Amino acid sequence: MLDSFRKISRTWVGKLIGAFLIIGLAGFGISNVIFDIGTNTVARVGDEEITAREFQRAYSTDLQRFAQQMGQMPTPEQALAMGVPSSTLNRLASDAAINNLAQQLGLGVSDDRLAIMLRQDPSFAGTLGQFERQNFLRVLQQSGFTEAEYFELQTRAARRQQLAAALFADTSAPDAALELVSGYAGDTRSIDYFVLNEESIPEVAEPTEAELAAYLEDHQGEFRTVAERTVDVMTLSPETLAATITIPEAEIEAEYERTRASRTRPERRQIVQVPLTTEAQQATFEAGQAAGESFASLAAEAGVTPTELGMLSEAQVTDPTLAEAAFGLEEGQFTLIPGVGGQRAVAVTEIQPGGETSLEEVREEIERGLALAQAREMFLDILDQIEELRATFQPLPEIGERFGLPVHALTVTAGGSELAGVPDLPEEERARVAERIFLADEGQLTPAITLSANHSLWFDVTAIEPARDQTLDEVREAVRTAIMAERRQEALAAEAARAVAELDAGRSLTEVAGEFGEEVVRSAPFGRGGAELSAIGPQVAAAAFSGGSDHHGAAQNEEGDHVVFAVAEIVPAGEESQEEVAAYLEETTRDSLFSEFVGGIRDQGGLRINRQVFDQLISLDGAAGQ
Repeated sequence: MLDSFRKISRTWVGKLIGAFLIIGLAGFGISNVIFDIGTNTVARVGDEEITAREFQRAYSTDLQRFAQQMGQMPTPEQALAMGVPSSTLNRLASDAAINNLAQQLGLGVSDDRLAIMLRQDPSFAGTLGQFERQNFLRVLQQSGFTEAEYFELQTRAARRQQLAAALFADTSAPDAALELVSGYAGDTRSIDYFVLNEESIPEVAEPTEAELAAYLEDHQGEFRTVAERTVDVMTLSPETLAATITIPEAEIEAEYERTRASRTRPERRQIVQVPLTTEAQQATFEAGQAAGESFASLAAEAGVTPTELGMLSEAQVTDPTLAEAAFGLEEGQFTLIPGVGGQRAVAVTEIQPGGETSLEEVREEIERGLALAQAREMFLDILDQIEELRATFQPLPEIGERFGLPVHALTVTAGGSELAGVPDLPEEERARVAERIFLADEGQLTPAITLSANHSLWFDVTAIEPARDQTLDEVREAVRTAIMAERRQEALAAEAARAVAELDAGRSLTEVAGEFGEEVVRSAPFGRGGAELSAIGPQVAAAAFSGGSDHHGAAQNEEGDHVVFAVAEIVPAGEESQEEVAAYLEETTRDSLFSEFVGGIRDQGGLRINRQVFDQLISLDGAAGQ
């Protein structure tokens, strides 16, 4: 349970985002402003500068993080209102202050240590879990970092870790906190219980016509139709246009002859490997290789399970050592190469030879390519013709028939999920198109929606069905079902309350259960989160933990049943749980102290801000308030 609290990212990317969790102080505001800083500097803490590039990159990362939470990118004004720029600058200022102090104390990190940190960073690992320089360069490029900036970032992180360890390594949590948290997290209980459900009560009375009408009137908001619009939708792109073009067989054959020399199929191999992490396993494979034994028999003898990497071409194998070894073997052979923590045995179980492809193998590909090339040449002309026909109020079905383009008739709600029926409409565009549809009137000529530079969409609203209250005749059965469900739950709650009252009066749980025709069950020990795959969920567990050893009561679980219980046994947290809690509390205490320490040295160093550069970077051009 506590592991999830202790997990923090230790990759360099995680350190960028995870800094939000370390800097736990209130916002400092943007009031301490001077203008004698260089134009490439946003702020300075002591002698440490925060460059415009550094701030812009961090701010962009923070905006993306908020966009993922909100579902859309915030405007500069929204970001300012949510405190994103201040939070970014606060974090960078704290990092600068702690880095400045670490440099003054002479803390650093060796090149060898940086190399180890680089190899251990999972962000740069390949398919086999080892560091791959290609992945390293690709991740840096995607994140906008140079190699020098990456190593500087790692150096700063190492300095912070050394400083935190030097100052707060011996910090321990108070005994009272340890006792309280370990008891809360580690105590377990067992209860005796029985379950009351709909089968435990007599059938409730059917609602009358007057009761149905009254319920609908009181809950009319739950019984409304959804606003709908019926539309015709047509799209145009080179791909949709290409689907309407038929390429003559002679042109396909001519294109094949022209390009056949370049249409070669690479050799592919089924590659299998096993890690050999012990000397005994390595010795088994070495001896078996010399004796000519098979890869499968040696794997079984060594007690290792082979991993199939798939049918791959040499270009698809990202590990150069593995590629060289696998493509130097004959079918059925294996060899030994270096691996993580030892060696690994690599075998080739099947080889698909490369060579020239036949016309039949590439006919569809050639036809699609020729059709797409023609479609790109025709696209602008067809687009102009469609716009001219739209200007004369030609309906979309007639336009689609003229050009062979599909027209989709759909009934759409405001969410736009039904637009999935338009195959080439990107999912992220459905909401925007639906919004435009619901702004249009029936029969109105609407302009094309540009989805991309060469992808357009048109729609015609052919019918509008506004949202409305449903009548009793339309929802009679649904209203009846709702009333019956409420009455059953009320009856169940009343019976559970009666059972608890009997327990309060001193009767045993077994006697009370017998009156309801139920049997008492002893639960397995459970914590405050309840027990999975049982009637004891979090709500029942919370009720069971709300009293002492003689506690009893009733609670409704996630299935809607009522669990009537009496506490049977209380088991205090064990030593193992207390050790986990102690480790967690010590870590969080150190983090809290380090956060306060960082805030103090940041304030002591003084934060000076170039407001003009700051406002430009957050796209406010100096118009933002303090």
